[in-house]
Amino acid sequence: MVNEPLSKSSNYSLMTGILFWCSLVVVSCVYLTIPLITIFADVFKVSSSQAAWTGSAFSFAFAGGGLFFGVLSERFGRKKMMLSGLLLLTVISPLTGSVSSLSWLVALRVAQGLAASMFPPSVLAYAMEMFPIKRRVTIIGFISTAFLMATIVGQIYSSYIVLYMSWSYVFYILFAIYFISTILITFFIPNDKTQQPDGGFFSAFLRIGYIFKKKNLPLCYIISATLFISLVGFFTTLGNYLTSSLFGLSHQDILWVRIVGIIGMIVAPFDGRLAAKIGVKNVLSCGLILAGIGLGLLGLWTNLILLVTLSVVFITGIAMALPALITLIGLIAGEIRAIAVSFHMFMVFIGASLGPILSIYLINHGGYLLSFEVSTGLLCLSLIVPYFIRLEEPRSYSASSQNETYANPAK
Repeated sequence: MVNEPLSKSSNYSLMTGILFWCSLVVVSCVYLTIPLITIFADVFKVSSSQAAWTGSAFSFAFAGGGLFFGVLSERFGRKKMMLSGLLLLTVISPLTGSVSSLSWLVALRVAQGLAASMFPPSVLAYAMEMFPIKRRVTIIGFISTAFLMATIVGQIYSSYIVLYMSWSYVFYILFAIYFISTILITFFIPNDKTQQPDGGFFSAFLRIGYIFKKKNLPLCYIISATLFISLVGFFTTLGNYLTSSLFGLSHQDILWVRIVGIIGMIVAPFDGRLAAKIGVKNVLSCGLILAGIGLGLLGLWTNLILLVTLSVVFITGIAMALPALITLIGLIAGEIRAIAVSFHMFMVFIGASLGPILSIYLINHGGYLLSFEVSTGLLCLSLIVPYFIRLEEPRSYSASSQNETYANPAK
């Protein structure tokens, strides 16, 4: 059973802003330790590879938890799941900043990851079910943009805090951020109706297997994983590259480089219009090509202006590809699109987990250029995938057809 859209009196602009904000601050938690890897290595007297687990452990928990809680939200309600995640983050985050050993930090990052994983699949399902058809493309676009912006905003936030305070305050301040977010969801986001799916408690999990019976859908998940292996690997490598003797930038200088990268994300909200003109698969392919060009040329020249420019090109390509990929998954999945998108989030954060580990390994064994080029190779692998996907789609991929993609999410 699909929940009824909200009433005409609902303030959709306010709701969109709140869901965008909460999506941004929750998913930013995935990336905030990327600039802190060298700090953790120094503070806890460990290698960079060991320190990178503060990000990867979170991402693994986030990926697995997202799939689990995305299914559970059907039974217990989307808003309840969002609130549960935010409340747990409010409690766990300040504890994370108080640890004195890397092992405890990694353990609490796992707990943070599980708590945060309750939010993304629930907010996507809430938007698809509770917003009227004509507004669904807009809200899905804002949420997707928040997820993408989080890759940079999380790093900017932690980089800025450590300029003036110790790394612990990165987590202490999160207490206030998540507490405020909890209040916003509680009082300004209407309740959804708790669904009662057919079958027993575990029957909902059995439906995950349906996505592998959908022709072409598993191919999309190759792109889901490789996109974020490349994206998070890029940010990990870039931070190490800019602090190396080749550039010798300070944390404040790197902060500005990361801020400039947001320019590349401006394209994301306009993905739907572009898809209406050239088709969703073509937008996905163009985004992957652009990202591959930007990343493939990084590291060839030690020119800071060129490096920043290529970084913006790479991020622009990712910003084009990601919303198009979510739309493509929805088109292929049909009646099981809610589960299909949850599995996409699972694969995305598996990729985000592997990105730092792979990048640090490649930097240690082959240097920065090797790390950039291996990530480029993965993007090239992704570029091949759309050509094997057969999609019955109209010549003109209209806004109404994109609306229909989100009109009837699976139970």
